[in-house]
Amino acid sequence: MKSHPLVKKAREKMEKSVESIRTELNHLRTGRPSAALLEEIKVDYYGNPTPISQLSTISVSEGRTLVVKPWDKSLIGSIEKAIQASDLGINPSNDGSVIRLAFPSPTTEQRKQLAKKAKSIAEDGKVAVRNVRREIMKEIKEKKESGEFPEDDAKSLENEVQKVTDEYVKKLDDIYEEKEKEIMEF
Repeated sequence: MKSHPLVKKAREKMEKSVESIRTELNHLRTGRPSAALLEEIKVDYYGNPTPISQLSTISVSEGRTLVVKPWDKSLIGSIEKAIQASDLGINPSNDGSVIRLAFPSPTTEQRKQLAKKAKSIAEDGKVAVRNVRREIMKEIKEKKESGEFPEDDAKSLENEVQKVTDEYVKKLDDIYEEKEKEIMEF
């Protein structure tokens, strides 16, 4: 069965909301470091602000350490300064060829705060998904009132949009639960 254009539109917009939330949660610092933490940090590279990931190899070593290995060794100082100026709260150590970022294990209180922030981000995603539902339902109602859609078609479309909404709310719950588990693990 081919999906109605309005249902397809709802699905596309909801998918964008979920991806945005997934990206935001990936940038949330947990006990385990990941290269995603450095994605937003930019370095001045020949006058252009360039993400660290485009100037170096980033890997996780020894569980709680991120290693940044610039392709151009002359950038090591600039990358180090950019990391220090960021809101990561981690002091980089530079040995001349690589930069190491040692992430301390967060305290239980910090973990609870991070989980709370992750929950808030996921809730923002649910609000965005529900706003898409409201927008599509309004379009369906307008088309029904103008006579474009018969009553039965409008009702079935509304049910389909609700099912899609429930599906994306569930995805957001799953993403949050996964992130919470990652935050709370020792």
